[in-house]
Amino acid sequence: MVSGRAISAVYVADLERRLAAAEGARAVETAARIAAETRLAQVEEAHARLERMVKQARYEKFGAKSEKLDPDQRHLPFEDIDVAEGMLAAASDAAEKAVGTRKKSRKPSNRNKGNLPAHLPRIEEVIEPESTLCPCGCGEMVKVGEDRSDRLDVIPAQFRVLVTIRPKYMCRTCAGKSHAQAPAPEWLVPRGLPTEAMVAHCMVAKFGDYLPFYRQADIYRRQGLDLDRTMLANWAGRAAQLLQPVIDAMIAELRRSDRLQMDETYVPVLAPGTGKVRKDFLWAILRDQRGWGGSDPPIVVFQHSRTRSGEIAQKMLKGFTGSTLMADGHPVYDVLADPKQTAKPWTIANCWTHWRRRFVTFSQSTPSPICEEMIRRVASLYAIEKEIRGRDPDTRRAVRQQLSKPIVEALRPWLEGCLQDLSSANDLAKHIRYGLKRWDGLTRFLEDGRLEMDTNGVENAIRPIPLTRKNALFAGSIDGAETWARIASLIGTCRLNGVNPEAYIAATLRKILDQHMQSDIALLMPWNFAE
Repeated sequence: MVSGRAISAVYVADLERRLAAAEGARAVETAARIAAETRLAQVEEAHARLERMVKQARYEKFGAKSEKLDPDQRHLPFEDIDVAEGMLAAASDAAEKAVGTRKKSRKPSNRNKGNLPAHLPRIEEVIEPESTLCPCGCGEMVKVGEDRSDRLDVIPAQFRVLVTIRPKYMCRTCAGKSHAQAPAPEWLVPRGLPTEAMVAHCMVAKFGDYLPFYRQADIYRRQGLDLDRTMLANWAGRAAQLLQPVIDAMIAELRRSDRLQMDETYVPVLAPGTGKVRKDFLWAILRDQRGWGGSDPPIVVFQHSRTRSGEIAQKMLKGFTGSTLMADGHPVYDVLADPKQTAKPWTIANCWTHWRRRFVTFSQSTPSPICEEMIRRVASLYAIEKEIRGRDPDTRRAVRQQLSKPIVEALRPWLEGCLQDLSSANDLAKHIRYGLKRWDGLTRFLEDGRLEMDTNGVENAIRPIPLTRKNALFAGSIDGAETWARIASLIGTCRLNGVNPEAYIAATLRKILDQHMQSDIALLMPWNFAE
């Protein structure tokens, strides 16, 4: 007979086998669950990344293009309310007048009071009473005062025809052998219609006010002027060619500048013979010393190119004596700092706004404490910059060393610590590594009071290009794109110097047509213009 002890041993062994099998099955199930959870986490992360991409695409398509809200945009919802309020006020005034009730005295509004410029012509309209005879029969009343009110009036774009008359004189005594007549003035368009002021108006309307030539032609047609858009474009091309020496002199002035900013934007250009539009580029080179009180006037020059390569940037900066170039983090500018590829390497200072913009964009689709903290720290740096703007370079450097440098030095280890908690494939980690890779360029402003923290200056100068591009759709040829660059250079430099570009272009064209000396080209620079 089998003893009870043997039965117990068999039972225990069987139980142990069952337990081992259950633990093995549980381990397999746990491994499968972990694998499934890992795949689920990967899928959820990919899904979240796709959602961010969709949100960002929607924002780029339909959202505001600026990180800063335009103050005027805050008033947009209230404009209709103001219109309705004006309608109610007019109805109330009409009702009070009809009923004959006395209107309560209202406190006069201070809006726009006293803001009518003194140079505007004043047309006085005197409204006399029907009779100045005293109703009591005393005779004519005496004027003892008057009430005056100024109202702003407008005359729509008023065209006029300038008739040039050159009288002919002849001596009758010597049978017509002697005669006199003033020489015909040089015109921009030989035997053409426009004056220099008309051409300047068309140029600034398109390249400064973003009004394409075909829209201008529609406006002129309402006043009975049939000016084809091809005619307007021809005028602009002639003027741009005539103004080329001025632009060359501006470029020569830029070549002597030590610290510059550079950026580029694409422009659509019609490819000849294909019927398609290709993507060309306009490059902007800016000098602006107003941030540190420099004496050189600000200049921006645009140049056209077919591609966006480092070779193009090298070619455009050939002959420049500068040493430091502020630019964004695009790899094309790395070529300029490489001694193996550039004979005279530039020192590249990178832009904080471009780095900050990455965190702003990420936070618009995915709220993140890291983004909020990063934006807050960069904002503290800009608060310091606001206080020292316009101060001399030594003061700016001293303040930056004392206040900005501790913030920047604490930023890097904090970001490196954040990287340890993020997946390497995470978009936020990529944004952090973008700045850490360019750390030397981002921190150069701490050691040089003549540098800014960003390339906002050249970005602001380049902003009219996308607005013109949106309205004009594309340039019709390479010549059209080059004309675009020339005119944009003049208008942009005028704006930087507070000069009316329309008045400047009209006066400069006239001086050049009147044979202005090339040796005195400096007198034609926008910063030397006075209306």
